Amino acid sequence: MLMVDTLLSIDNESVKTDFLITSDCIFVDDNVLSESGLIENAAQTCSAIVGKSYFDEEDVEGKNTKLVGFISGVKSFNIIKLPQLNETIVTTANLISRFDADGYSICALNCSIENAEIVLAECVMNLFIKEVE
Repeated sequence: MLMVDTLLSIDNESVKTDFLITSDCIFVDDNVLSESGLIENAAQTCSAIVGKSYFDEEDVEGKNTKLVGFISGVKSFNIIKLPQLNETIVTTANLISRFDADGYSICALNCSIENAEIVLAECVMNLFIKEVE
């Protein structure tokens, strides 16, 4: 399930996204986005920084490139408050480190999830992203 609605800003070192929590989201339980939903939103936001380097700028829909990504480690994930149904969360991620090899990347990122400028969660995670042929 896609856990990002809008890419608000992106460059080679940072990304900012938003996501409206709706009732059809598989991570919503009792009108609250679950902890695993926050982790998935963070991972999808973080992956955009590294993933964008695999796409041609003209291919805005990503039809010519296929990627697979995995969370390879979560160093920390501090959840302060779970967001409610119909709230919009804004997620910001910054690249800490990145290693690129032939067809794959390994990276570490820090991430913050907010609602109405109140921090809901913060994390540091590692991702493995590979181009699929």
